[in-house]
Formats: sequence, C-alpha cells, structure tokens
Amino acid sequence: MTRALPELRRGGTLALVPTMGALHAGHLALVDEGKRRADRLAATIFVNPTQFAASEDFSRYPRQEESDARLLTEHGCDLLWTPAVADIYPDGFSTTVRVSGVSERWEGEHRPGHFDGVATIVAKLLLSVRPDVVLFGEKDFQQLVVIRRMVRDLAIRVEIVAMPTVREPDGLALSSRNAYLSADERARAVALPNALRDAGEAIVGGVAVADALAQGKRSLDQAGFSRIDYFALVDAATLEPLDEPAGEMRLIAAAVIGTTRLIDNLAV
Repeated sequence: MTRALPELRRGGTLALVPTMGALHAGHLALVDEGKRRADRLAATIFVNPTQFAASEDFSRYPRQEESDARLLTEHGCDLLWTPAVADIYPDGFSTTVRVSGVSERWEGEHRPGHFDGVATIVAKLLLSVRPDVVLFGEKDFQQLVVIRRMVRDLAIRVEIVAMPTVREPDGLALSSRNAYLSADERARAVALPNALRDAGEAIVGGVAVADALAQGKRSLDQAGFSRIDYFALVDAATLEPLDEPAGEMRLIAAAVIGTTRLIDNLAV
C-alpha cells in the first residue's frame, strides 16, 4: 500500500470505500459514487476481528475475495487493499480509539467493544490510505455517527459521504449477513423495514412515540423475531432517545430472526 500510494495520488483526488467484503449492490453504490466524487478510487477488504465479540460470527463471516475483486474491477476500482490481520495489528499493537457518548447506547450496549474496534480500524485505514473522500452506507447508522465524531475530534482531513441504504425490492436492507437467513426467515425478515416504515408514518401522523414504538415491536414479535434488542426513535446527531418528535430523527432497530441479527434504520 505504501508503494502504491504515490502513483495512485498522482491521478488527482482519491476516494476510499472500506469494506469487510462479501460485496453486494450497497457496496457497489458506494464505489460508483466514489468514482463520481474523486479521480481515483481505492477499496479495502478487511474482516476486522476487533469489532466482533467472542460470541459473534467472525469465523463464519462470508469471505469471497476473488469474486469481490472481480466486481470492484468491473466498477472501475483503481486499487484493492486486502491486508492480513498481522498487517493491521502487528505484534505489540496496543492502541485503541474509543469514541465516548455516541458509541455507548444501542449497538454499543449489546456489542461491548464493537465500536472501539470500528473506530480503531477506520482511523488506521484513513491514516494509511489518506483519502480525500471516504464513503459509508447509512444502514449502519450508529457506526456512521461514531466515525463522524471521531474524524471531527481527531481533525482527520477527509470528507465523509453517507449514502442511502440500498434495499431489496421488498424493502429488506442489503447486508452480507442476509446470506445466513433460511428461505422462510428471509420472507419474514421484511417485517423489520415494514415496522420501521409504519412507525415513522404513525409518528409523523401524530401518534404518540411510545405507542408507535410498541406497535413496531409487536409487529416483529408476530413475524417471528425471537429477540428485539432495541426499537427506538433517536436524535439523528446525538443518538439520544426521543419521547416526542423533535428536529432531525432516526428510527433505529436491531432484532434477531433465527440465528441472524439484523439492524436497520429510517430517517423521520
């Protein structure tokens, strides 16, 4: 990567799309937008072990680097970096980037240490590649908020571009973890985006926030989700929960169907 950067940067401005691989149309939308916003584009594939808890799916996370590389080539990616774990975390590595506040609720509560791993790897990728623009999808909305705060606090000179969630025709958000769903679970999983949409419409229509959220949770229960980690209305900047509509808002949710934990969110 160090040898490749001078040549890459001689081409003008540089965009970066960081991924964990198992690419789908959501990732490729980021690549296409990056190509529009910069002269050259780099992508990374790195399944980051520090953002997985001991009970999570690091070992079975889908890995398909050959087909991913082919897709990136077809979409005009100029450089693909696929570092090994030892490249990113060499012997003696002892630094962690922690973003207080916005990382502590929601995913942070249910996946302790997750956002420390996210912030650390994103900081390292940004410092290694030094892009002018970096692109993320809105599906991992709390992750986006954490990264924005980190970049601002550390004065990392990069423009963060957030792209809307890419969805299947029935509304389910594209995710590498959707591959874990059985056919029956996949059919029932659409209840998650539907519940968010219905709750958003209810809140905009004047229904009390608590009542709209309670109905959303009931919808997920009825669809066969076995656990709801959260289903909440939050301030889009601080991620603090809202009891009444105020300013720019997001509905956020995480729930488990079968053995698969799905997350989604919706602007309100």
